[in-house]
Parts: sequence; structure tokens; C-alpha cells
Amino acid sequence: MTETERIYILREQLHEHNHRYYVLNQPIVSDQEFDLMMHELQDLEARHPELYDANSPTMRVGSDITKEFRQVAHRYPMLSLANTYSEVDVEEWYNQVGRGLEGEEFEVCCEMKYDGLSISLTYEHGRLVRAVTRGDGVRGDDVTANVRTIRSIPLVLQPDLGYPDVFEIRGEILMPWQSFNRLNEEREEIGEQPFANPRNAASGTLKSQDSRVVAERGLDAYLYYLLGEEVNIEGHYEALQAAKAWGFKVSEGVRKVRSLAEIYEFINYWDTARKALPVATDGIVLKVNSLRQQRHLGFTAKSPRWAIAYKYRAERVCTKLLEVTYQVGRTGAVTPVANMETVQLAGTRVHRATLNNADFISAFNLHEGDWLYVEKGGEIIPKIVGVDESRRSPDARKVQFITHCPECGTELRRMDGEAVTYCPNDTGCPPQIKGRIEHFIARKAMNIDSLGPETVDAYYEDGIIHDIADLYAITVEQINGEGAREKSARKIVDAIEQSKNVPFERVVFALGIRMVGETTAKLLARRFRNIDNLRQATVEQLMEVDGVGEVIAVNVVSYFRDEKNIRIVDRLIDYGLQMSIAKEQEARKGNELEGMNVVISGVFAHHSRDEYKLMIEQHGGKNVSSISGKTTYVLAGDNMGPSKLQKAQKLGVKIVSEEEFLASYIKETK
Repeated sequence: MTETERIYILREQLHEHNHRYYVLNQPIVSDQEFDLMMHELQDLEARHPELYDANSPTMRVGSDITKEFRQVAHRYPMLSLANTYSEVDVEEWYNQVGRGLEGEEFEVCCEMKYDGLSISLTYEHGRLVRAVTRGDGVRGDDVTANVRTIRSIPLVLQPDLGYPDVFEIRGEILMPWQSFNRLNEEREEIGEQPFANPRNAASGTLKSQDSRVVAERGLDAYLYYLLGEEVNIEGHYEALQAAKAWGFKVSEGVRKVRSLAEIYEFINYWDTARKALPVATDGIVLKVNSLRQQRHLGFTAKSPRWAIAYKYRAERVCTKLLEVTYQVGRTGAVTPVANMETVQLAGTRVHRATLNNADFISAFNLHEGDWLYVEKGGEIIPKIVGVDESRRSPDARKVQFITHCPECGTELRRMDGEAVTYCPNDTGCPPQIKGRIEHFIARKAMNIDSLGPETVDAYYEDGIIHDIADLYAITVEQINGEGAREKSARKIVDAIEQSKNVPFERVVFALGIRMVGETTAKLLARRFRNIDNLRQATVEQLMEVDGVGEVIAVNVVSYFRDEKNIRIVDRLIDYGLQMSIAKEQEARKGNELEGMNVVISGVFAHHSRDEYKLMIEQHGGKNVSSISGKTTYVLAGDNMGPSKLQKAQKLGVKIVSEEEFLASYIKETK
């Protein structure tokens, strides 16, 4: 692989990891792995300036912006810090600061690095007026209503304490270990997936649309940076002490030092002491204390030169592999699991860890009885990171990935170019059947919220349901437990009946066709209008839909050719589910956009992206995903993608604002 190819691969992977971390809150790599990839990309780009890309992950700050909250511009950009795991790098940073200050003496403020969600709080006249997430560093989500429920954040400051009329204070929203463990226990009891770590739990909670949920989950906050035109405090450490006096929660793990030796002493002390803290931490932040010196040192494109984050390496233990077992998921994906001798790791007892897939097992050359290195760090989910081959028995047999499904015995398959091995018996394999039913009843699908995974499992084992269509044949008498649970049974039956009103595009998503997600289901529903058209569509016709490639098209055709699926869909039709686009969606409302190709980009204030796509179709236009010479115009909201903006400008494609579109292009909405 050439360095050029490696650059493009790293960019793609880092964009995906950024999205998973900041948007989906579902990281699949550790912070250290991410940082190593980022450093590798930075080094490669430095050697290849001809491959400069303004949209490279090295040039941007990750985003946690969602469409559910109003976006607010930060008065002062919220940049990320450069990370290191090496004391050598800390020394290099320290010496660079000294050179940047031309030999002038300086102090360093050492602080705990909390693993939470960055927040910016604005106070006017002693009252909290706005709370905004970091977002992309320039704009963030206004989560003021939710932040008001966090008890450690003062809503009104006591008078006459000397704080400025207007100031901003930044910090981290955190979920304490106690709250996190309680929340995950509750989620497991009702059959929901537990959060991976407190940071994800805090982020997911803060993005809730119901402030009551936020209040119930016991979030906390530590504040660590004060700024504003009226803040006249010269030292960062002194500013923290002032904020503490004003009523803000500031970490006790803060110290002002004057030498590299004192920095190392602080780092080494907290490497052990932090494990007794009530919240998750992952390192130490070092900041030049003098604000005057900070201004002199300035910033790089991404981070301040006057600060750096030293991150602790994840805790690691070594334990013996007892057995490899295999789990079958809803989609048929088969996941190997390492069952190990129980070991204490990062405060919890660990005895199982995922082995991901066949390639993972092969890469580690895994043998039966091997001694495995396991890490967890801030993550709750343990991860295999290595094998101690020196302790391997000479006669140990290599672990071989199974060839047949452990649940139904069907021969497993693996598509070319895919890492996943799966069971193709999607209509006869019990975990897949139950998984498809659970998917069918989910909130974004049929939204039968009176049912849960445990209930589905019980109904399946009792023979009440064998597929999704059987749900609509359930009676109160079947599930009321000899009359003892008639009220809850009635609620379940009523919820199933109400789901018949769920619109067609969500029914398509609920069917659980392989690789047909929520967005693709909407595209298919709008293109084919009803279930008969959809199940008669050819691969070629399906591929005409924007965003549908050959693999998805083949999956759709295969689904509707399966005799069991045909019978299930026919039964759903007979039970009265919505099997066509609603008349109000289907009705043509005008021809203003006839023959126009429209690209939508950005975040909108008046309507959702899906609503705008429907408007475009109802007025004769066509939604397209990428900009080309055939694009009529771009409907642009806030935070339009920079690559799309650049391409539109290059091709001379007109950019239309949300207000202009509603006023001039859709006449009836004037």
C-alpha cells in the first residue's frame, strides 16, 4: 500500500470514528487507537502537502450536533486539545512553551481530565441564560433546559461576590459511576442495551428531548475554564479559585506548578488516586497559567499551543481463555465471545469479551487455553488487545471459527469483502426470528411500546408468536395469565392494534430487510408508493433510487422472493397495516419544481430534511444526493457541508436558503 492510499484510508476511517464518537455516541475504538491513527495521518500529510484537503480529519474538530436542538454560535470557539500518552511528549511541549516565551519563566496549572461532554455556560447578571454543547467547535446545541436540571450547576449566583456582569464558564457534564451503574441495571432489567461508558450515557442523557429524564439520571458537572471581556483575572488557576468562590463546582485535583518534575509528580499521583474518584477520568490537562502568556503563545489550526492533554493508558490484565462461544444476532451476524477466568479490571469483575469476527481471531493467532491481555480503561466493555504466546501450551490447538450456526445448524456464509460471518436462515433461526420481532416493535418502526425483548422471548418460547405477523393474532385471553394480568394484556393488545396506523415507510423499515435502514426505507416507500410495487421491483429498478446500491437492491429482491416472507407480508396486509403512501403524502401539490434536481444540505429551522424532500417530490422535483452539472440548485440550511459548498461554487450551482425556498419555490407556503 502506498502512502497516498494510506492517507485516503485513514481519512475515511477517522471521519467514521468521529461520527460514531460525537454523533452516534457509539465508539468502536479506544481514544488511544484513535489518537495513533490521527498522528499517523498528520505525519503522512506533512510528507505529502500536495494531498492537502480542507476537510481532512486533521483540519477539523469532531461534531456532536444533532437536529433536535437549536444551534447556537459560540462567541469564542471551543477547540480540542492535542493529546499525548508519553512523558517525553510532555517534556517536548514544556520546552516548546519555554522557547515560545523566549525564556520567560512560566507556571503550569495541572488539572484532572474528566471524561464527559464539553459544555459552555453563559451567565448574565448572575443568572444562567444559556448552555451550549461544544458541537463542531464553532456552533453547538442549545441544551439549556436540560442543563437546568443538573443540581451541581448554579442557576442563580449569590449577589456581591465580585463576578462580572457577563461571562462564560466551560466544563464537563458527567455521569457519576453510581448513577451510571444504576442506569445500566435499569436498562438491562427492561431489556435495553446498556451504555458502553459514563461519557456516552451522559451525552445520550443530555440530548434527551425530555428534561425529566435528564433530572432523573443524576448528572454532575465540573467547571474548568472562565472567559469573557469582563473577566480581569490574570491567572488560570486563580480564575478557577474565583469560580469556586462564586459557587461553581471545580475539581479538587488542581495544582499550580513551576517545573517539569512537579508535573510528573502530579501525573503519577493521580494515575492511582483517580480510581477512587466518583466520576470517570482519563488523563491530566496541562495549561500555561498566565493568560497573558497564553495569548502570546496563541493557537494552531486545531488546538491551543499553551495546553496539552496527557492521557493515561488503559488498565490491562492478563487472564486465561477457557472457551470460545458464539452468539447469533438479529441480522444473523455470528459473534465469537471469549469466556475467560474471572479477573478484576478497572473496578469490575470481567470474564467475557467479544472477539469481533473470524479475522480478529486469525490476526491474534488465537489458540485454546491462551493467556489474553484485556483492557477496559474508561470503557465498560472489555477488549482483547493481545496474547502472551510465551505461556501457550505446545500442544494447544488453534481456535477455528465455526462453520455452522450454533442455534439452527445452518451452514454459515461470509460475503466477499465483508468481515461478518452470518447465518442465512433468517426465517428459521430462533435468535433472528426473535430479533426481527424486536426490531419490528421498536419505536422507530411499529412503536409497540408495551412489548419488550423479554416479553417477545416469552411469547416465542410459549408458542404464541413465531413471526411478526403473529403479533396481530394475539388475544387478551392468550396473555392475561389466567386473568391475573388482564389490564396489562389489554394494554399490549391495544398497542398492537394502534400500530396498524403507522405510516408505510416505517412499515418497510419494520420488515427488517437486510441493510434497509430507516432512511433507505423512506426512499423505497416514496419511490414505489405501495407494497405491491416494491415487492415486484427488479434489482435495476431499485438501483435507480438514490442511495440504493446493488447489495441493498439484491437484499430487497431476495426478501420478497422468500416464500415465508411472502406469507408474512400477505398476512400483514390482511391485518390492515398501512401498505401504501398516505394520500396526503402522495398527492401532487404543484409543478413549480418540475424537471429540477435538488440537493439538500445542512440543518433547517422550519421543517425537517425529510419534510423538505417530500415537498420537493410533491411539487415535481427530484431529490438527488450529490452535486453535479445536472443539479438545479442546493437547498442549504445552517452548517452546509463544506465539500458540497465548494463543489457547488466550482460548478456554478445556485445555492438557495430555506427562507428563499419557502417564499419563492413553493408558492402555496408563502
